Amino acid sequence: MNRRSFLKSAAATAPAAFLTTEAQTAAPIPTKLHPNSIPISDLPKHYDVDTSIHNLENGYWGIMPRAVQQVFAEQTAYVNRMNSIWARNVLPGGACLAAGGREAREAVARIVGTQTEEIALTHSGSDALQSLITNYKPLKPGDAVIYCDLDYDAMIAAMDWLGDHRGALVVKFNMPEPATTANILAAYDDILKRTPNAKLLLVTQVSNRTGLVTPVKEIVAMARARGVDTIVDIAHGVACLDFQINDLGCDFAGWSVHKWTAAPLGTGAMYIRKSRIDDIDIAYDNHEIPPHDITARVPTGTVNFAALLTIPTAADFHFAVGPAAKEHHLRTLRNLWVDKVRDLPNVEIMVPDDPARYCAITSFRLKGMKTDEQAQQLQHVLFEKYKVHTIWRKGVAKGPVIRVTPGLYTLPSAPNALAAALHKEHDMFA
Repeated sequence: MNRRSFLKSAAATAPAAFLTTEAQTAAPIPTKLHPNSIPISDLPKHYDVDTSIHNLENGYWGIMPRAVQQVFAEQTAYVNRMNSIWARNVLPGGACLAAGGREAREAVARIVGTQTEEIALTHSGSDALQSLITNYKPLKPGDAVIYCDLDYDAMIAAMDWLGDHRGALVVKFNMPEPATTANILAAYDDILKRTPNAKLLLVTQVSNRTGLVTPVKEIVAMARARGVDTIVDIAHGVACLDFQINDLGCDFAGWSVHKWTAAPLGTGAMYIRKSRIDDIDIAYDNHEIPPHDITARVPTGTVNFAALLTIPTAADFHFAVGPAAKEHHLRTLRNLWVDKVRDLPNVEIMVPDDPARYCAITSFRLKGMKTDEQAQQLQHVLFEKYKVHTIWRKGVAKGPVIRVTPGLYTLPSAPNALAAALHKEHDMFA
């Protein structure tokens, strides 16, 4: 039995695994996902979630919609049944690991608007970005590398590694508060001017700490004019913001496919502009793959094949909702709670009101909340007293914050519950 026949049979006989009573009475799982076919108002019906808690921590990874979840279960059964007969590429008709991997790369390329040859699949966004950073070939001892306090911890560690192991001068700066467009660009311009030996700049499109959306295109151009390369972390941008990689002008990028694309856990992607492939070294002298092939930049090893095979369905669901509709919906959910608390005297919203500088994620800080312990205390209070799940984030230069992230399935009751809680607790540390 080939993979297509097996999956059709499995779909017909599979039990309603993982589904709650509420999910089973929701909208039927579509047999075909067409572009722009799922109305925003129907989105909650496409997810099986625990509604006893207001989950506003959807920045960790994306909950798979039921259409994607079902395919993942079917693909898991198929891979388990066929084993190496499928994985060793011996089946006729193209049903093999090589074909499945190519289809997954094509799906990711379709989302970000690149050539398939410029995309490699990885285990995560951190995996992709750390490989890009540590294998950046043009770096010489004494060259400077730059990052800021709002970049992600794993990428900061990789930049620090360049200092410890490749002789780079590591330069850190802090994102200004308030982080208006003018202030952001001024901060990057200043650090580049003060670092004439800079060779590499880490840029984060959407900060995991605060939700700040940076003007990546302008920063990349600013750096390029000074001969500085950029590696861009787009983990919280892809499939959340409506953009394509060419809009950013960058040569190197990495992200998690299991975040806003909502593919299964353990999926990420790396982008290298075709003309720059030689500037990222192959992984661990991997000579089994031709050196001009981007996949040679990914450490070899067995991956979750079923997750890889599910990526095309996750991409189809993304387009069934529509990139622009998704971005508008997530920003609307974010505004529901922000608009209700922005005038509270003890609540500081960590991003400006400019829609270009935020989307789904937005963090806040209470007046007097200065320590990690206080941030953890507030997270605990929101969860225990109000059943609102958020997450505290450290690493911001001026102190910890509480991060709030709705998901596509989020109902208005969740951001409204958070706003009501903050009206009662905003003076907690004042």
